[in-house]
Amino acid sequence: MATTRRDYYEILGLPKTASEADIKKAFRRLARELHPDVSEAPDAQERFREAAEAYEVLSKTETREVYDRYGHAGLSSGGFRPGQFDFGNLSDLFSAFFGDDLFGGPSRTRHARGADVAAELEISLREAAQGVKRDVRFPVAVPCGECRGSGMEPGTSPTTCPTCGGAGRLQQVSRSVFGDFVRTQTCPNCGGRGEVVEHPCKICRGDGLVSEEHVLEVEVPPGIHDGQRIRISGEGHAGALGGRSGDVYVLVRVKRDERLVRDGNDIVSTVDLTMTQAALGARVPVETLEGPVELQFEPGTQPGEIRTLRRRGMPVLQGFGRGDHRVLVNVAVPRRLTDEQRRLLEEFERGAHDGNYSADEGFFEKLRSAFR
Repeated sequence: MATTRRDYYEILGLPKTASEADIKKAFRRLARELHPDVSEAPDAQERFREAAEAYEVLSKTETREVYDRYGHAGLSSGGFRPGQFDFGNLSDLFSAFFGDDLFGGPSRTRHARGADVAAELEISLREAAQGVKRDVRFPVAVPCGECRGSGMEPGTSPTTCPTCGGAGRLQQVSRSVFGDFVRTQTCPNCGGRGEVVEHPCKICRGDGLVSEEHVLEVEVPPGIHDGQRIRISGEGHAGALGGRSGDVYVLVRVKRDERLVRDGNDIVSTVDLTMTQAALGARVPVETLEGPVELQFEPGTQPGEIRTLRRRGMPVLQGFGRGDHRVLVNVAVPRRLTDEQRRLLEEFERGAHDGNYSADEGFFEKLRSAFR
């Protein structure tokens, strides 16, 4: 029962002069919006119960007249209690209320859509940057070749379900002083088919489906991120009795690169200069997504400096342009020295002065300049 006593017309968004067709249409709209199969809103279930209760009252002439004259108090004094609604799936819901499914026609449980398939693909960072085509293997349910998906032994026929008489659904009528309330559910004996297979196929054991391994070529677009999924429509498990196949969702994993790190659409890496290379200047190779590129480092290069290679990063996924490649300078200090090396360094230190170390721009200013 609804926790608040809101006006039923307000819940359905209708005036009090609304026709029966308007009431049915309004409830259909709210059911599609609020049913748990569709909505993730935290209050969707309670709002759905409100809408169902409003429809239960306003769709019947007797209860609507009582409500229009006396409101909620008149319904309560007359013994009205809202029904307990089975959320089920959206098609079953519309079958229960209107005798049809989500699309307004007869029940489609005979041709249920196939389930989706999850697969996984691992690629390198360079492949993620360039885009790649790779084969993915996964098991999938396909129609049985022996019975052609019918689930029956060849040469046999199904019989009418004795439980539902071939309707595929069972109806339950709840009576009250205000009239009858009809609920419809899928027949538990035949699963909604309306038929019973007495001689199931020996290959698929009556399922109509068998498992096979499929190989699917997947095109990974340039710029894809680790953990993103690629949807391939209609390549999943086959549907029951000719129903539409499900989809395949390929989870893409980008392997960690030992030298390059992704930061959004940018690439970050380090370059190691020796102490003398940093002091005297040097031309050294730097690894990028397209391979090694030689960079010239000026004399006096400081540790922590950042060189930015414009448009050398990752391409923008399904967009235009590329990120940058930022190279962080690391200066390696020798851990072990020979006596001669130590003597030369000590001699240099004795002759050094403040001018050898003065900088035109501080470290943080250089860092800010690099990011600008």
